[in-house]
Amino acid sequence: MNFQSQKILFQIRLDRKIAVLFFVFLSVFSLQAQEITSPDKNLSLKFELKEGGIPSYQLSYKQKPVIKPSSLGLEIQNGTSFMDGFSITNTAQSSVDENWNPVLGEEKTIRNHYNELVITLAQAKNNNRYIRIRFRLFNDGLGFRYEFPKQNELSYFVIKEERSEFNLNGNHKIFWIPGDYDTNEYAYTTSKISEIPSLMKKATIEINAQQPIAALSVQTPSMMKSDDGLYINIHEAGLINYPAMYLEVDSVNNKMISHLAPDVLGAKGYMQTDAQTPWRTIVVSDKATDILASKLILNLNEPTSYKDVSWIKPVKYIGIWWEYFVAGRSTWAFGKENNVKITDDFTKLTPNRKHGATTERAKEYIDFAAKNGFDAILIEGWNIGWEDWIGNWKEEVFDFVTAYPDFDVKAVHAYAASKGVKIIMHHETSGSATNYERRLDRAFQFMNDNGYDAVKTGYVGKIIPRGEHHDGQWMVNHYINVAKRAADYKIMINSHEAVRPTGLNRTFPNWIAQESARGTEFESMGGLAPDHTTILPFTRLMGGPMDYTPGIFQTDLSYYGTGSTQRVNTTLVKQLAYYVTMYSPLQMAADIPGNYERFPDAFQFIKDVAVDWDNSYILEAEPGDYITIARKAKGRNEWFIGGITDENARTSNISFDYLPEGKNFIATIYADAKDANWNQNPQKYTVTKVIVNAKTKLKQYLAPGGGFAISIKEGTASELKGLKKL
Repeated sequence: MNFQSQKILFQIRLDRKIAVLFFVFLSVFSLQAQEITSPDKNLSLKFELKEGGIPSYQLSYKQKPVIKPSSLGLEIQNGTSFMDGFSITNTAQSSVDENWNPVLGEEKTIRNHYNELVITLAQAKNNNRYIRIRFRLFNDGLGFRYEFPKQNELSYFVIKEERSEFNLNGNHKIFWIPGDYDTNEYAYTTSKISEIPSLMKKATIEINAQQPIAALSVQTPSMMKSDDGLYINIHEAGLINYPAMYLEVDSVNNKMISHLAPDVLGAKGYMQTDAQTPWRTIVVSDKATDILASKLILNLNEPTSYKDVSWIKPVKYIGIWWEYFVAGRSTWAFGKENNVKITDDFTKLTPNRKHGATTERAKEYIDFAAKNGFDAILIEGWNIGWEDWIGNWKEEVFDFVTAYPDFDVKAVHAYAASKGVKIIMHHETSGSATNYERRLDRAFQFMNDNGYDAVKTGYVGKIIPRGEHHDGQWMVNHYINVAKRAADYKIMINSHEAVRPTGLNRTFPNWIAQESARGTEFESMGGLAPDHTTILPFTRLMGGPMDYTPGIFQTDLSYYGTGSTQRVNTTLVKQLAYYVTMYSPLQMAADIPGNYERFPDAFQFIKDVAVDWDNSYILEAEPGDYITIARKAKGRNEWFIGGITDENARTSNISFDYLPEGKNFIATIYADAKDANWNQNPQKYTVTKVIVNAKTKLKQYLAPGGGFAISIKEGTASELKGLKKL
């Protein structure tokens, strides 16, 4: 081999070494920094390990920072934490684009479209114990979770705290309620993040069972708006076998850090591999309407495993309920005695003469339901125990099967069945989950035997087991256990005072609604601000349907002659709009029947409106200000529109371009009168019928604290004749 040949061979070998080294460099770099984009390329996620092997992520939307570099990890009791010392051992990317059909919902079909990045992280200092962090990037936001595969070096551990950071890009406007392990029933405060510390005391009003978090924190879903016009919503999805997440607030640095509900020992979660956390969700857009349209949280939940879902149906109902709140008009309790036991002879109690759940009153409600096309009635206070149900932290208050002397279960069931009306059972647990679980099967069998296929559960009071919280891991598992056990008996669940929802109505579709927020009952106990329901869809309802109990027509409670000066802070028409803007497949006409009979033309909308939908169209929205939504009824050529505003009057711009082309429809418009107001003339409204089609545009006035509602139906030629065309 001559010199020139040797030189060439040396150069080839050198080039190969450089190429190999360059390839190794690129491989190491690619393992240290990974990026994916959403399917529409608007969102970009970057993951990397910071110095010391600390996992970090950042998120941008249309090249605007949403989450600046933020650390990820969990602290562990009595062991090495999952916080640092990591190296990346594997990465994987994939994409999914599929459609699925919810059992009940706002859309007949939901698209599940995302790009996924899975990072495997090992800790050399801990015998290469490893975890995974899974990111799913949708067009409407990000979901991520921690996964703990089964392995020799990781079997059982206890979480001290999760430390997922959300390092925000500014001092955003935020709609928030205080962090509290035991209740979500707070009024919302609107402020800058920096103002939260100074406003926290005022925002933390006393509520039964309250256990405020010592650290400065807010609850999720947390809704924010940046100065440059981004809408950001932080929550969680798929909360199973794990405590609920709150957000500790670093108001100086505009940072949120996860904080989990503890048990009495301070532990945040007991984990056994193979395991994973819930998804942490960040929904983001430059349009508020996109936040309300997002199905990211539902998509991150697992499909249901139920083989038969034919028994899960939407429900429109009335109930013996609101009369308990209007200045003591009726009572849940039958007797006057205090400190009674469920083993006592309740036939010997002295009647208090105001008991609401009597056989005769139940029949009156059944007649009203049958006459007006309602599916069911809820009867609260039918069962023994209400004389001693609150404030005593007792193990056994209710047995869920024994009726008061003036309520005949079988007679009421037979009468309801003869009228084609269902009865909704009520199980108030008084917070004693252990008592409820012991009696669960007998209670559900009692329901089956007496024709009940839905139950409203309640958890008012401090939780038993003592030391547990409404939002802790033990209770999270309890709520799911109740839903799963109810499914064995083909029973639907509507839970009140439970942990806020996280999209589990996809996995457990018989869990059709929850309260878990400040609902209509608070209108009788201090009132709700006119902007409250313009915030709830951006916060509480992001996780799932709410049993808000709308439909109050008699808004001035002094009407009942009890000396009350309390009022419901809406116009009558705004109450109609809630049936569209506050999504739920379980909708109550919450007022006393006689009040509906005084306003038959307005009541017609409640009778007509659907509660299950093929399509939903978010026409306009701004959190805290206004919302307008149109929806198409499931399986019918009928559409309903609802619009609400805060304390300010406004004009809504309504499009009808979702209607079929080339066809005219009859629209019945329920509107605030020009001189209506939430606190003056709230019951003044107009009802107008007009012709609309896909090209129609409407400017509709909303009074202060008011709204509008529109029903749209096909009409015959004779019905259309003589109507004005918009």
